[in-house]
Amino acid sequence: MAEHNETGKEGEIEACAWLNRNGYRILQTNWRWHHYELDIIAMQEDELVVIEVKTRSANYLLPPEKAVTKSKIKRIVSATDAYIRYKNLTVDVRFDVIIVIKAKNGHRIDHIEDAFYAPVNY
Repeated sequence: MAEHNETGKEGEIEACAWLNRNGYRILQTNWRWHHYELDIIAMQEDELVVIEVKTRSANYLLPPEKAVTKSKIKRIVSATDAYIRYKNLTVDVRFDVIIVIKAKNGHRIDHIEDAFYAPVNY
């Protein structure tokens, strides 16, 4: 597996652990619909939370949250719509981004709640 894939997987594991410690219930990780993927799907109380995880080493050039582009948001929203239909859910949905920064002394996690909203016409 390429190093960036290993870094991403490690970041998702750290994000799941952080979410569990903070009261989230993980429903799915790496859920796929066609060629789209949702990193983490969780529940917080009665709200479905779809979380995009961005992991970087400490010496990154581009801020990780800048990697969540408009086209990426459209893919996440489309996959979320498919997940909700597939599971026949009627819940409120929130889209978060978790940024995991790898450092020599562990990981730093930044959780951005309501990082973006579903476009009106995606």
